Amino acid sequence: MPLWGGIEAGGTKFVCAIAGDDGELLAETGFPTSTPEHTIGRAIEFFQQQQSEPPAAIGISSFGPVDLRPTSPTFGYITTTPKPGWANVEVVGRIRRAFDIPVGFDTDVNGAALGEYRWGAAQGLDTFVYLTIGTGLGGGGLVNGKLMHGLIHPEMGHIRIPHDLDQDPFAGSCPFHGDCLEGLAAGPALEARWGQRAETLPLDHPVWELEANYLALGLVNLICILSPQRIILGGGVMQQAHLFPLIRDRVQQLLNDYLKTPTILEHLDEYIVPPGLGDRAGVKGAIALAQQSTGFLR
Repeated sequence: MPLWGGIEAGGTKFVCAIAGDDGELLAETGFPTSTPEHTIGRAIEFFQQQQSEPPAAIGISSFGPVDLRPTSPTFGYITTTPKPGWANVEVVGRIRRAFDIPVGFDTDVNGAALGEYRWGAAQGLDTFVYLTIGTGLGGGGLVNGKLMHGLIHPEMGHIRIPHDLDQDPFAGSCPFHGDCLEGLAAGPALEARWGQRAETLPLDHPVWELEANYLALGLVNLICILSPQRIILGGGVMQQAHLFPLIRDRVQQLLNDYLKTPTILEHLDEYIVPPGLGDRAGVKGAIALAQQSTGFLR
């Protein structure tokens, strides 16, 4: 039975794992994301130390933006990330040269979406959205059973949403766009606005209503554009479980009974949901990318 390798390449932390066909993790390690040379080197060492033979393939779900065009000279690179030291860094090539095996590569959110499709909250669906709200804010998913690609890949965190400067004078924390969705609703924006990490704030703090409003505005745009069968919300900010009912209520208000479907009108608690795989969606998604790279998963 082949074994599969996965790398969840996060801007804060890398997680590397080995799994079987069923996605169950057989070995796992995690370490902080430091310099590219050191961090990618540690990932290579993990797989070298596991067994005499390398895995059948390795999947990488990476923070980005990334270059996913196979014909591009910078395919497999992290490109214009604001993370210091990581712009224009080759990732896929280093792994391929180390092991000479197939390497699957996609964004961290597309990877997590694939994991949820294979083993989690998106099983049986063919069109859905996965958003992560944490250090950054990104989105991906599947449309008609295929991961979302195109010119590059979705950048759902950088859509523009209404920003009432009288209600919220915070300028936004995105270095590229200021008050895009990520600039207003990702973890660093919450901390910059309130002077402390969001999880330390009480449940009745105004941060939560404001956060729910921004996220609901983003979700309504995605609902109207993509008509997803489900929306999965992961990431560190969404560990605050009380956000889910606030977001669902605001989404329903904003849609204003326009979409006449029982899913929206009566079953929103089954429509906007946390990841079925919890905090393992990313690394299991990387395993699924490895399987997909060989044709094992179609």
